[in-house]
Amino acid sequence: MAFVTLTGLDLIYNAVHRAVWDAFCANRRADRVPISFKVLPGDHEYPKCRTKRTSYEWYIPKGILKTGWMNKHLNLVPALVVVFYELDWDETQWKEKQSECATRVEIVRQSLQGRNTKVAVVLIQKKTPLPPGEDVIASERAAALCNACDLSGKSLFVLPHTDHLVGYIIRLENAFYEHAQTYYYTEIRRVKSHKEFLNKTTHQLLFVRHQFKIAFFSELKQDTQNALKNYRTAYNLVHELRAHETNMLEIKTMAGFINYKICRLCFQHNTPLDAIAQFRKHIDLCKKKIGSAELAFEHAAWMSKQFQAFGDLFDEAIKLGLTAIQTQNPGFYYQQAAHYAQERKQLANMLCNHDSSVTHPIPDPLETQSGVLDFYGQRSWRQGILSFDLSDPEKEKLGILALQLKERSVLHSELIITLLSNAVAQFKKYKCPRMKSHLMVQMGEEYYYAKDYTKALKLLDYVMCEYRSEGWWTLLTSILTTALKCSYLMAQLKDYITYSLELLGRASTLKEDQKSRIEKNLIKVLMNESPDPEPDCDASAVKTSQKLWADRVSLAGSNIFTIEVQDFVPFVQCKAKYLAPSFHVDVPVQFDIYLKADCPHPVRFSKLCVSFNNQEYNQHCVVEEAYQKSDILEQSSQGTMCLVPGKTRKFTFIFVAKTEDVGKKVEITSVDLILGSETGRCVILNWRGGGGDAASSQEALQAARSFKRRPKLPDNEVHWDSLTIQASTMIISRVPNISVQLRHEPPALTNEMYCLIVTVQSHEKTIAKDVKLTAGLKPGQDANLTQKTHVTLQGTEMCDDSYPALLPDIPVGDLQPGEKLEREVYIRCGTVGTRMFLVYVSYLINAVVEEKEIICKCHRDETVTIETVFPFDVAVKYVSTKFEHLDRVFADIPFLLMTDILSASPWPLSIVNSQLQLSASMISVDQLESYVENVVLQTGESASECFCLRCPPVTDSQGGVATGRYIISWKRSSAADSVPVVSTVITLPHVIVESIPLHVNADLPSFGRVRESLPIRYHLQNKTSLVQDVEVSVEPSDAFMFSGLKQIRLRILPGTRQEMLYNFYPLMAGYQQLPSLSINLLRFPSFTNQLLRRFIPTHIFVKPQGRQGDDASIAAA
Repeated sequence: MAFVTLTGLDLIYNAVHRAVWDAFCANRRADRVPISFKVLPGDHEYPKCRTKRTSYEWYIPKGILKTGWMNKHLNLVPALVVVFYELDWDETQWKEKQSECATRVEIVRQSLQGRNTKVAVVLIQKKTPLPPGEDVIASERAAALCNACDLSGKSLFVLPHTDHLVGYIIRLENAFYEHAQTYYYTEIRRVKSHKEFLNKTTHQLLFVRHQFKIAFFSELKQDTQNALKNYRTAYNLVHELRAHETNMLEIKTMAGFINYKICRLCFQHNTPLDAIAQFRKHIDLCKKKIGSAELAFEHAAWMSKQFQAFGDLFDEAIKLGLTAIQTQNPGFYYQQAAHYAQERKQLANMLCNHDSSVTHPIPDPLETQSGVLDFYGQRSWRQGILSFDLSDPEKEKLGILALQLKERSVLHSELIITLLSNAVAQFKKYKCPRMKSHLMVQMGEEYYYAKDYTKALKLLDYVMCEYRSEGWWTLLTSILTTALKCSYLMAQLKDYITYSLELLGRASTLKEDQKSRIEKNLIKVLMNESPDPEPDCDASAVKTSQKLWADRVSLAGSNIFTIEVQDFVPFVQCKAKYLAPSFHVDVPVQFDIYLKADCPHPVRFSKLCVSFNNQEYNQHCVVEEAYQKSDILEQSSQGTMCLVPGKTRKFTFIFVAKTEDVGKKVEITSVDLILGSETGRCVILNWRGGGGDAASSQEALQAARSFKRRPKLPDNEVHWDSLTIQASTMIISRVPNISVQLRHEPPALTNEMYCLIVTVQSHEKTIAKDVKLTAGLKPGQDANLTQKTHVTLQGTEMCDDSYPALLPDIPVGDLQPGEKLEREVYIRCGTVGTRMFLVYVSYLINAVVEEKEIICKCHRDETVTIETVFPFDVAVKYVSTKFEHLDRVFADIPFLLMTDILSASPWPLSIVNSQLQLSASMISVDQLESYVENVVLQTGESASECFCLRCPPVTDSQGGVATGRYIISWKRSSAADSVPVVSTVITLPHVIVESIPLHVNADLPSFGRVRESLPIRYHLQNKTSLVQDVEVSVEPSDAFMFSGLKQIRLRILPGTRQEMLYNFYPLMAGYQQLPSLSINLLRFPSFTNQLLRRFIPTHIFVKPQGRQGDDASIAAA
């Protein structure tokens, strides 16, 4: 950023000045110009400018770049000095103030003598200025002040101290930035002008220096494209320099600086591939420039720093929005930095391994007069000497020795761990688990070398889990070896035992002699002795640990160690296997425990015990063997608990299951194998479940995929890979020895008391005690079925909703051998559909198992699926007295209600009775009697009834009028007399009732005879409250002659009846059409003859004319 200094501000005693400074510094957002501000006193002494050279002909540079040059232009030499002065345009003492301001500006110029730094003046004013041109006094005084201070008009600014201070400050910043740009542009031109006087023979260093300065000034000017271009040129010039052992460090240092700048600018320009390409080029050019072989660790340190710096740049770019991928992320650069730091450590251990008698040279060749080097990358004892020949070899040796002794004090492990930690964080972020694990192992090893064994173990433990799960046994062995050393050096008993157990196991790739040593050390620990030291441990650390082990031996602490082996691979394998997936409660439960040792020597264990989810079984499954402590490694074929390497040992256990565990799983929750004595120091190897460890699943998969033929073994041995773990078995009830039979007549009919006869017969040899019957709807079906199903043992009365769907545990008593009993279960199903019914019979019986008498609960269940159907279908219809279908009825006019009962049952049905219950809005014309009483219907038969009804006038019949209910009482014909009758209620449909203005009905005989008078009387009744004017006419028919009024006009009073008599004289025999009566209501034109024909007959049957004798004979008969 451009460097600008502010003078004339009193930040301590002047609140206005403090507010101005805060506005410059506080809350600088990204959108503000890049300027670095600093407040200095007005008489501050800036660095003196050196005398300008007029010629470079005899000038020999002493180095490439001075160490203080960048800091000088970043923090010491400003691009612009701003003089703040409080002065208003209407100031009364204007002349004095103007003179004082000019003096301050002159003092600043004197302190900047010889530099191109710009100077500007800011007048802090209390009043807001008027727009330009309106304040004449201000314009005049501004011009006068510029003349007095020797400033251009663009370098004089006004800062009103008002509410909008920040806005004015931002405008000032932009103006300052323009001045700073001008300064850096001038500096670039000044440096470029020097290049004309240079030659490539003696001024190679100056070419690099000037190119770097141009790039640096361009960067301060925020011209990053030109800065990048010049940095690239400077980088190429650096590598054109003649390289020798004496100047190699200076070349690499400058190359590192410039490379950092190039990569940083490439990331800023969002061209990360260019940055990566530049860095790879830089490493390729520099990795072989080692320099002095005695200081090779310096090159490794420099390489590590290069990778670390690029990793930091890469990570910073990602935080600003760059997207990285798994194969290209900062983690790889941190990893490589850690690799070179490890190489530095190795080289330092090799090159700086001086005797303790060697001391640091005096005087110190690394010290300088100023405390810092003059030029980057030069040696402190020969600064500015560019000759490739060493003038003082002795001094060179002392300098190298001083650097080597200084390197010995560097904490290399801390540097390596920091870099590895950065790399792990990156690989974790980009989901590279194997890279993360690999680096965590290296971190653990570095902690081990740094003697921080606790952290080393923590990291190694974490990584071991992943390597176990993926089966990287060689890597796991290496990590375990380091972890064993850590646990030994800390005298951590449990960790030492755990790692020893795994290093002795089949997953370990150690040689037999190494396993033997570890096994003997393990036995020593179990015998409360100190183990032998692990190889390749630090001697001082071993001495410390031996004291700790001695303390462990003398202290009487906790001597029992429980180690859960499920998560690692111990030297003993365990598999538990039940002989069957289930056992009847009256059969002994049997299972085997298989053990196999993988250690070099036979091992004798003291105890094997198995734990179950029901702890009462634990006491029956224990094997114990006592022996002397010294006999742990003694091989004895007679020893029950002695495991020979490679041989499978089987232990068989038998126990009797508890009756309360019937229907439950008996699970092996753990297997404990005890090594050592419980009275002394012992280790409990604990397998969760039925055994197995971290490698078992992988081995089982490989065995399943293998086609390799297994060798034949003796009868008493088994192939370990062929064994499968079965850690649980089900205890099931004793096999019942009774029979259950069900008799019934399906299907069930809706709402009937359906009889299900249950027959139970005992085939047991002893008495079946406490026999209980459970019958009803099988649980787990639709809830609607449960609500509409009711079960009872009493078939004499109808079930209601209070009866359950399942009758549980009905006591039946005891059953003698061979005895048979029957029970009737009555089921009422309220809805149609398929139901599954359960009949469950349980009883108790005594049994002897393993000379132990137990009471077994046996049961047998039968299920039956019963379909429920409707017993009959009922059809209801409304017809007129002429048996014509009606979709509506008329008030006070009789109509017929007809019912048809169609049997849908496969069994005969007895209709006990039927009943019609009318609603209050309906009236029966005749007496209501049942016509189907005691009728038996076979499948498909139907019974019909007919009722004559009348509906009084209603006020509102939009929704129809309720008719009532039709109740049918019925039962199966085969049902016993005690079975209750079922009443099926059918709600009759609503009927629409309409009023009619005139009702007409006719009285006439049932038949007529040819040429005999046929009297017909028509009744006309006014159904309204109005006087009706009625026009009546009779249209003749070919089949009849008639006498009576052919056309008449009547007036009928409200509610009265008018009669009309006609004599019809039939002319033809057969079913003949009567002369049609036509009525016209003047007040109700909608009353049509079509409606009239619903009430009066239109046809009559006419018999032929008979003889007198025939009639007499018929009458006599």
